[in-house]
Formats: sequence, structure tokens, C-alpha cells
Amino acid sequence: METRILMEAADEGSLIHDWNEADGEGPELTPVELDDETLRDGLQSPSVQDPPIEAKVRILHLMDRLGIDSADIGLPGAGPRAVADVRALAREIVGQKLSIRPNCAARTVVQDVEPIARISQEVGVAIEACTFIGSSPIRQYAEDWTLERMLQTSERAVGFAVSEGLPVMFVTEDTTRARPETLRALYGRAIEWGARRICLADTVGHATPRGVRALVRFVKEEIVAPSGEDVKVDWHGHRDRGLGLANAFAAIQAGADRIHGTALGIGERVGNVEMDLLLVNLKLLGAREVELDPLQEYCHEVSRATGVEIPPGYPVFGRDAFRTGTGVHAAAIIKAEAKGDAWLADRIYSGVPAAMVGREQEIEIGPMSGLSNVRYWLRVRGYDHQDEELCRTIFEYCKSQDHTLSDTEIQALVKESGRG
Repeated sequence: METRILMEAADEGSLIHDWNEADGEGPELTPVELDDETLRDGLQSPSVQDPPIEAKVRILHLMDRLGIDSADIGLPGAGPRAVADVRALAREIVGQKLSIRPNCAARTVVQDVEPIARISQEVGVAIEACTFIGSSPIRQYAEDWTLERMLQTSERAVGFAVSEGLPVMFVTEDTTRARPETLRALYGRAIEWGARRICLADTVGHATPRGVRALVRFVKEEIVAPSGEDVKVDWHGHRDRGLGLANAFAAIQAGADRIHGTALGIGERVGNVEMDLLLVNLKLLGAREVELDPLQEYCHEVSRATGVEIPPGYPVFGRDAFRTGTGVHAAAIIKAEAKGDAWLADRIYSGVPAAMVGREQEIEIGPMSGLSNVRYWLRVRGYDHQDEELCRTIFEYCKSQDHTLSDTEIQALVKESGRG
């Protein structure tokens, strides 16, 4: 009885012991900006379709509603269609007074930077030029590049961008496999030429969280700080080892100012950091207060526009994220609901509250279900959940099956029993 009274009187915070805070450091993270690469790196996936401009505009608006700080709206050096889409998206930002800031990728060659400058001047909006060049010894060897040649090429591109009034981010590809002296030379000179952001790129998904922390700290302490300039540090990660999200949080902990990601993690090979999951986790950690109601629409719009299906088991936005057919799980959710506590029911078997992203817990019936699943399913659909014969009929049927039953299957059983 005492335990029951204590639980009824307990506040929400006392019902979850958070080991994420157990080391005394707490969940706090340094405030960080977000850059959405869905419309550039995301579209470089070999399995996606490049959406029509109308879909890109819808996606851009959803990014803006989610409070994402900036977006890569394309690589105009790729050709006429890319130029047209970048121009249209830049005009949308200006015409609709969106808060999101545009940027564009460019190789460190003047012909890639020139269309960015032209569009920026035509539309009347500052477009950050994200000039990139490979930096690892393996890339240098394959390309027969010398450091001197890389510096000359980069200086021309960055210098041209600065002279055209563009804000510049200097990106080294394959940063996580580059030598310290190469990074010192490239980043140090880029800062001298006028770049006010530098981006560390885990281009092939090589890094581990430990490596990310070491790299970010090295760049901030050994390159940015000695420059005496106000230079921001970005992190751009890929998921080849499945460490994209973990590496993004390691970069934040080490002091990165902006993190790049894409909707559903789409992008080159196996993709980028998942922007949607990054937003969810930043919200749960108290590091970003924006409402996430548009996030499900953002994921589904990108899925439709690119032809990339969301796997059932994809975190938070997959079909199965808040869905269970297991008896013990369903029973716990049902008991929580019986207490009249929506907060409790949404967390008893979920590390992410479904309501936070506009979803709800779902209880299904399958071979792992208990009678509580059956009664719940009947009750929420307006059937007599106290009809023991009906409950037993459905229960015995589900135990003989090898899959979660569809609503159509269960409704057929109800109808056959004469209760439909």
C-alpha cells in the first residue's frame, strides 16, 4: 500500500532514473547550429530521384518551420538544372521571408563559385560558398596533388568568393584521415584569405567518437584560436560505420559550432547524419527548444520526393517505432493508461515520447500477444472488449499465426463470430 501511495504521489522526474546524467556532467550541450544537406549531399545518393523544384520548395519550408539554421540548396557547378533550382530556392527564401540561410557547395575552382556569386547578386541574398577540396594523403596520392597546388587552387577560389562579397566556408574532404600539418596549412591559409567558417568532413565515415573529439579540439585549439579571428567550426559526417549520430554528438561536445545532416540520413553511399534524429535527440537533451510537430511531415515529404522508403524499424518515424504486439509491453502501456496518465503511457515502453513528434503508441495483435492486446484492440475500436468468447477466439487465432494481424484480418474474425 505504501508503494502504491508513493507512486501515485510521485512527480514525473522521480519515475525515471537517468543514467545519462550519472557521471555528473549532465545532459547539457553547447548550443549548436544545424545545416541541412538534404537538397545537395542527400541527392547525391545513387538510389534517390532528384525531386522537381516544387517538392524542393516544400522541403525548404519544412526545414524553416523546424528552425534549422541553414540549408545547402545545391551545387550550381553541376549544370544548368542545378543552377535553375538554386536560383528558385534562393528566391523562395527572399520572397517568403524565410529565416533559413542558404549555402551552396563548390569545388575550389572559380567556375564553381561564379554561379553562386551571380545568383546571390541577382536574388539579393547572401549565399555562403562552401568550397571543398580533398585533404588526406590517400586522396593526394590518387590525384597527384602537391600541397602547393592545393593551396594555389584554394586561394583562387576563396579569394574570388570573398571579392564577390560571399561568406565563405572552407571544407576539407576526408579531414578525418588528413595529416595535422596539411590541415594547419589549408585551414590556416583559408582563414587568412577570408573564410569565416571551416568544415571538418568525415567524407568516408571513417571516424569514431574518440577521433572526432580529438580532431575538433585540435582544429579549435591549434588552428582557429591562434588565428585571432572569429571563425566557426562545422562538422559534416557520414554513416559508413554506423557512427554518424554518435560522431555528431561527439563533435558538439568538443565544441563544434554547426552540425550537418540530411532527412532520413540520405546521401552518398549509406548517407549522412540523420537530421530528424539529431533534432529529436537535441530536444530530449534540452539543447533545442523548437517544436517538432512538422518533423514527421518533413520525413515523409523527403521520402515521397526522393523515392526513399522509410524502413519499418527506422527510429521515431518508422512504421514500428511506437507499435507493439508483445503482450508484456502492451500490458504495461494499458496499465499506465488506466492510471489516467498520458505522460506515463507514452514513456513506459518508449525512450522517445510519441506525442513529441505527433504520433501515438499503437497496440497490435500477433503471435507474441496476450489477452490484454486483444481487449485493448477491441475497446479502442468500439467492440465489446469484455466478450470473453470473442477475445478467446481472436487470441487463439493470433497464436496460430506467424505475423502481426492486420485490422482487416481481425475485423473478419469479429464478423465471423457474429459480433461485427
